[in-house]
Amino acid sequence: MSFFGFGQSVEVEILLNDAESRKRAEHKTEDGKKEKYFLFYDGETVSGKVSLALKNPNKRLEHQGIKIEFIGQIELYYDRGNHHEFVSLVKDLARPGEITQSQAFDFEFTHVEKPYESYTGQNVKLRYFLRATISRRLNDVVKEMDIVVHTLSTYPELNSSIKMEVGIEDCLHIEFEYNKSKYHLKDVIVGKIYFLLVRIKIKHMEIDIIKRETTGTGPNVYHENDTIAKYEIMDGAPVRESIPIRLFLAGYELTPTMRDINKKFSVRYYLNLVLIDEEERRYFKQQEVVLWRKGDIVRKSMSHQAAIASQRFEGTTSLGEVRTPSQLSDNNCRQ
Repeated sequence: MSFFGFGQSVEVEILLNDAESRKRAEHKTEDGKKEKYFLFYDGETVSGKVSLALKNPNKRLEHQGIKIEFIGQIELYYDRGNHHEFVSLVKDLARPGEITQSQAFDFEFTHVEKPYESYTGQNVKLRYFLRATISRRLNDVVKEMDIVVHTLSTYPELNSSIKMEVGIEDCLHIEFEYNKSKYHLKDVIVGKIYFLLVRIKIKHMEIDIIKRETTGTGPNVYHENDTIAKYEIMDGAPVRESIPIRLFLAGYELTPTMRDINKKFSVRYYLNLVLIDEEERRYFKQQEVVLWRKGDIVRKSMSHQAAIASQRFEGTTSLGEVRTPSQLSDNNCRQ
């Protein structure tokens, strides 16, 4: 970069020490596209070098200092430009002076805490990135490189089943059961629907996976519901007293459940049981489930701190209590 075409211009590149062996993970960008980034876990060291390549070998590059930063930040789309940083580490690479030839500077951020998973949603983005800066009097030279962070968990000790009764008095009485209340992202939801009383003409039944993103606090709270999947259970009137459910999660774009991340946003998941009768009236019942990223296989290159972090699971309240019969919707059935 040069000013009015005069002086020295430089190309900056950030290179990781383990780039050849480090795993990459797909991550959705803000425009909805998927790209691959280097994958890190909580507690892993981030190290590499900042390479400076001078484009004019006969000219020198004057600067006010060179630094590298490791940053974790949250950006709320309704408050763009106001970034909330929850991780901010800085390493000075060079004092003010001048560079007369291309060179590289080593850096290392040891056992970096990365408490949250990378996330790009409808109204919020949580990202981690490295930023190299060459400070200059008129215009800084800045280079950024994003990485992706996954949070790992082990099998939760408490994982009760979900049993619920729902219905409309004298018209409909259904019991449904899911085998667990907490599922890892590649898990299978196994359950059953029991028809105890059916006096309305049901023509269709499905289970939806709904992601609910909540951002902001106080009066500036935004809720965004996104239907991730639709799984058909039944097409036509029920002919059996029970219908099995088997829903594979691996084929859907899911993230772990996130609760009150840095007091800025939450991401929760719900199973939504939907019934539609012949008059196109919809009846539904929602139940929250917890999703987590399985971490029982720890990569050899992970640090000791990352191995400990991968065995961490934040307990949540049980979702398995039996509920009393309640209406699926405000609609009344017709005899």
